Amino acid sequence: MFPFKIDETHPFVPVSFAVLAVSDTRTLEDDTSGALLAEMIERDGHRCLDRAVVRDEIEAIRERVRPWLQDATIDVVLTTGGTGFSGRDVTPEALEPLFTKRMEGFSVLFHQYSATLIGTSTLQSRATAGLIDTTFVFCLPGSRGACRDAWDAILKHQFDSRHMPCNFIEVMPRLRE
Repeated sequence: MFPFKIDETHPFVPVSFAVLAVSDTRTLEDDTSGALLAEMIERDGHRCLDRAVVRDEIEAIRERVRPWLQDATIDVVLTTGGTGFSGRDVTPEALEPLFTKRMEGFSVLFHQYSATLIGTSTLQSRATAGLIDTTFVFCLPGSRGACRDAWDAILKHQFDSRHMPCNFIEVMPRLRE
């Protein structure tokens, strides 16, 4: 759906990710969405350095994400789950206050693409993204389909150093300015 162009003359630069599933019912062993994200990250040449599952609780989410934010080897945190409208869905409330810069465009693109697949049901997601200091953070819905859509339609392209006309890899060295 979205146009993209790869410049094969640029070298591919692998990026390091951490994946957090937010769920009151899942464990690491049966977290299929987090496992799918880790699989796609590795499939596309990047590294998934850590993966975890925490309950839908603001402090639990923040406590698990903070060490990743302080780890200079982790460039991106992907969360899955907790972005809906139930009383227990608190991932945006946990992480958005920590954003040093918001990325409104991610939510827009995610919903545009999602609408082509699930129609107006995309409104039930509060997918969000931002930068926390020098770490990119993306809060994705908990379904495998939504994780696949976000990765394949948006994220894998922006984290490919060969993607033209621009990509996140080009920005990363300047995040500390």
